[in-house]
Amino acid sequence: MSANNMAYADLMAFQRETEALGQVAGRLGWDQETMMPRGAAEQRSEEMSALEGVLHARRTDPRIAEWLAQAEAADAVAAANLRHIRRSYERQVKVPGPLAQALARVTSRAQGIWAEARSRDDVAAFLPILAEVIKLRREEAACLAQGGDLYDALIDDYEPGATAESLGAMFDAMRPRLVALRSAVLGAAYQPAKLEGQFGQDAQMRMARDLATAFGYDWERGRLDLAVHPFSSGSGDDARITTRVVESDPFNCFYSTIHEVGHACYELGIDPDYRLTPLGAGVSMGVHESQSRIYENQLGRGRAFTSWMFGQMQTRFDGFGLTDADAFYGAVNRVQSGFIRTEADEVHYNLHVMMRFDLERALIRGDLAVGDLEAAWNDRFAADFGVAVPRASQGMLQDVHWSCGLFGYFPTYTLGNVYAGCLNVALRQAVPDIDDHLARGDARAATAWLRETVQRHGGLYEPREVVRLACGFEPTEAPLLDYLEAKFKALYRL
Repeated sequence: MSANNMAYADLMAFQRETEALGQVAGRLGWDQETMMPRGAAEQRSEEMSALEGVLHARRTDPRIAEWLAQAEAADAVAAANLRHIRRSYERQVKVPGPLAQALARVTSRAQGIWAEARSRDDVAAFLPILAEVIKLRREEAACLAQGGDLYDALIDDYEPGATAESLGAMFDAMRPRLVALRSAVLGAAYQPAKLEGQFGQDAQMRMARDLATAFGYDWERGRLDLAVHPFSSGSGDDARITTRVVESDPFNCFYSTIHEVGHACYELGIDPDYRLTPLGAGVSMGVHESQSRIYENQLGRGRAFTSWMFGQMQTRFDGFGLTDADAFYGAVNRVQSGFIRTEADEVHYNLHVMMRFDLERALIRGDLAVGDLEAAWNDRFAADFGVAVPRASQGMLQDVHWSCGLFGYFPTYTLGNVYAGCLNVALRQAVPDIDDHLARGDARAATAWLRETVQRHGGLYEPREVVRLACGFEPTEAPLLDYLEAKFKALYRL
């Protein structure tokens, strides 16, 4: 073996151990949100900090620079591995180890404080730890940006190549059509009926498992648990999902489950040869969200699949006020100015994201003080949605992201919707009888196409490139907006 090939082999062996330790850290995070006793929060923060210290030391090991200087790529896979490792190394060496550990410690503590504050609608209890998180993230961003935009430096963690300027321009292009569609729908003479009744937790969870199965979730390599805020965790042969139950609103559970299945199936669908390498995870959060959103919306909320769901609901639950599949489809897609992003209809969802994008960008840039965040949230929500926020758990305390330090993550939700809109066009051209399958509760034809064109590649391509290759055209917001207008104008008889 040549010296260049030996350098690549040594680098990849080292990277494999780093990736494995990263999976262990992720499992600790999953446990914290699902199983960990409340009293263990302080100890867990120390555990997470210690593990982050080990990971940061490995990710900044000087030998990586030496291996990168010597290694040569024998093929496209090796070239992609080297690209990811080089990018990670160049970012990681800019951040001091003590700062990385402090962030891990504080965000671990913050998640428990946030959950408790959310349960009591107590913003004041959360603000001090949030201020610590933001202070540390701004310090990290300053290290990464090296004189550039702090928020751009954080976005790059989740969507390489994206900037606040490019995302803001996309949002500006989307907002007028979304606002016009919302006004037309809310003012329509016809309004779909809503689901009514009480739906027990056990029955909801049984149906949630069946929905996950319908979308191809591999129960040999995953599990479903309850959490305050639904999420997915893991990759390779261990990709877990969570959901939540509201007994008056089973759609909360069902569509949270389908959404997280989309994330998990992306991870489970990656080429197994990439396992525990930089290519063995989703390439960006925008592409990740494209999978969860197309599973949840274009497939899961479509007329074909909801007709099957209606039959399942009739079998599993007593009367719920809807007499036919068309009425059920209308209830699933009912548009209303709700407070919770994860429960928002497709028309309002991106407006929720745009609001968070503006607020967190102002926090990171220092234009908005942490103490003024609740008032800023409530004022902006009233302006954008026309209703007043009644309590903090339906306002600034609803999302877990800021307690985790995930600043720059929110805009990837809308970017994922944009990518999903493009993929939906290509999917329906490639699988023209897709609705026949979905009407039988069988999403395998759709998910197989997504696995082949998107998921199996993992991190092989750049984010926009993988979407372009799958679709055959450059991704833009137009397909998503066209889909939303066609769907909701038909539903609301406009």
